[in-house]
Amino acid sequence: MRLPHLLLLSALLVACAPAQQRVRSAAPAAVTTPSDAILAQVLAARVVRPSVVVPGTPPELNASITVRYGPAKPKTILLLMPGFLGGAGSFDRLARQIVALQPQTAVWSVDRRSNLLEPQAQIAAASPAELAQIVQGGLPPRSRESVAYMRDWGLDVTLRDWRTAVREARTLTPSVFIGGHSMGGSLTGLYAAYDFDGPPGDTGRGADDVRGMVMLDGAPGLLSNQPLTVQNYNDGTEGVLGPLTGLKKLPEDPYVDRIYFDPRLASRAAAQARLAAAQPNALAPSGGLVNYPATNLAAAMVQLEQRYALLPFLSLKTGRATNAVEGNNLIAAVLGGKDSYWVAGQQDSAQPVGWQTDPAAPTDARDFVSRFWTPLSDFSEWYFPNRLSLDLAAVRQGTRGTPFEKDLRVWHRVQLPALGIVAEDGVSNADEYRKYAALTGARMTVHTLKGAAHLDITAARSDQAARWILEWMGGVEAKK
Repeated sequence: MRLPHLLLLSALLVACAPAQQRVRSAAPAAVTTPSDAILAQVLAARVVRPSVVVPGTPPELNASITVRYGPAKPKTILLLMPGFLGGAGSFDRLARQIVALQPQTAVWSVDRRSNLLEPQAQIAAASPAELAQIVQGGLPPRSRESVAYMRDWGLDVTLRDWRTAVREARTLTPSVFIGGHSMGGSLTGLYAAYDFDGPPGDTGRGADDVRGMVMLDGAPGLLSNQPLTVQNYNDGTEGVLGPLTGLKKLPEDPYVDRIYFDPRLASRAAAQARLAAAQPNALAPSGGLVNYPATNLAAAMVQLEQRYALLPFLSLKTGRATNAVEGNNLIAAVLGGKDSYWVAGQQDSAQPVGWQTDPAAPTDARDFVSRFWTPLSDFSEWYFPNRLSLDLAAVRQGTRGTPFEKDLRVWHRVQLPALGIVAEDGVSNADEYRKYAALTGARMTVHTLKGAAHLDITAARSDQAARWILEWMGGVEAKK
């Protein structure tokens, strides 16, 4: 990524989100969190349903996918959309916490249709030796030409796939809420404001489908900076995360393939997480994710720990490397990182770099890697469609009066109850939620999760975020 792109990303992450009527800050609760044994008992199942048919897309990929936690006949359902590059697995701990605290509530975590392109069966069936090989070289990615149909997997398709699940949820209970983390928070607000009128039988605005919205460290406008012109949209331009592929070039550049993320790297991360979960203190594969001897847990966590992570939107707090020679990470500092470092190697060359968990940190490293990949879901989305990034940049917070009003139908005022939870050291802030509420009419309540980085919102030991969500949804229902 070139420095101008990094500076654009920094500008976004320093100021990117929306609104509020009440702002509350609190430290995470520590003593009432459901135990790991209780969380493990929460029932979960992966469900794939037929969804909107997109011409040119293989029929089996026209699908709406959810991982469903909790009862089959719940009183309340919360559907959660993951963020940029994220998969349904990013909600595994939070979803289980919500259900453990309120067993009559279900959480349906969304996988976007591109998750079906992932060869997860190879990760599932791999032996430790085979996982080590994947960490070293990754699984071969699909060629761009073979998935050129992804050019059409933009905002409209994403929202309609989500709506397929929302409508099924509404057949089970009228108490349906939507929410999301990071970019998923953006999509939450856009869903509510979207006009689904179009094909016969597909009518109504998104806000009519749900009782309220939950935005976790992200809201509409997160992946946009300056308004796009039609020429920008067709030919491409600079975006928040680097170059935006224009509509004309999408068939030859359909998914994210950048220095910081691509499908091969995603497969290597999943394999390393499996090794870290099973053998945390064993030596990580040489020539893998780090270029020095390290334990499996250290090799996994140094990628995302806020102290070492390159990008603030891909970071959490769990602890720090041990037996490590550290240097100042100037690139991360440009991106807004605080006390950012990189690991150069070992202090004692006879021992690998290890990992020390900080009991006071929001997230537990061992728990995190155990949830990064499971047979039901992955933390990441290997083939993130560039069309969705392009559409989000064009939409911003709405399309009324823009060149995109006809095709990207984000028209309506929202005027729904909304909950925003901000990570204190994340990518959003309470003022941005205030602006969103003022713009849309959303009735916003905001909390701040003290000490949390961006990914800690869904991965934290504490059940504070889960309790805030349940308390807020209960209050919305009480007013019905």
